[in-house]
Amino acid sequence: MESKRQQKMASLLQQELAAVLQRDLPHLFGGGLAPGISTVKVTPDLGQARVYLSLLLGNDANDRLDIIRENAKAIRQALAKRIRQTARVVPELIFFHDDSAAYAAHMDQVLGTLDIPPAPKEETDDEAEKKPDRPQLFKGE
Repeated sequence: MESKRQQKMASLLQQELAAVLQRDLPHLFGGGLAPGISTVKVTPDLGQARVYLSLLLGNDANDRLDIIRENAKAIRQALAKRIRQTARVVPELIFFHDDSAAYAAHMDQVLGTLDIPPAPKEETDDEAEKKPDRPQLFKGE
């Protein structure tokens, strides 16, 4: 469970990293769309931040992630300029590919191919009256 401090720092990093990638360093992506930041998780000492990026567009997700990892120092410096008044220390940034959207699409496809039989026929009103809705706990009920 994350502390309030970790949650606040993660939220701040998520907002500011999105701004850094979209406004300050768009040249890293060759004029393409900057990746979205799906989640940021910060260690209890605020020394490291795990940044999960959603790289949905394009088939070159690993190449884009490698570019971001190579430029992690520049990204951290640009982030430091933005949060220097708010945070005392800028955490080390570790970038990961967040493939949860692709996994969800895959699971949706799998569930769509399942052959589920129809539900059994419902009981008639006469049969439902004979069976109690709940078990009797006391004789008086």
